[in-house]
Amino acid sequence: MSDFPACLWRTSSRTNDTGHCVEVALTTGAVGVRDTKDRRGGTLVLAPEVWSAFVGRVKDGGCDRG
Repeated sequence: MSDFPACLWRTSSRTNDTGHCVEVALTTGAVGVRDTKDRRGGTLVLAPEVWSAFVGRVKDGGCDRG
């Protein structure tokens, strides 16, 4: 399941020219995350509830620097 071969990979709408981007693929029971610069470098596989908690924390500013 780590390569998500038939999945639609999405990139954030906030992607810019810095090259610091990830892609996300959603499947039943798993979320794949990979680096857009090195798509063959591996996929981080998370449970949907873990991904949801991470996204919620980011949106709430819990991962901001400073």
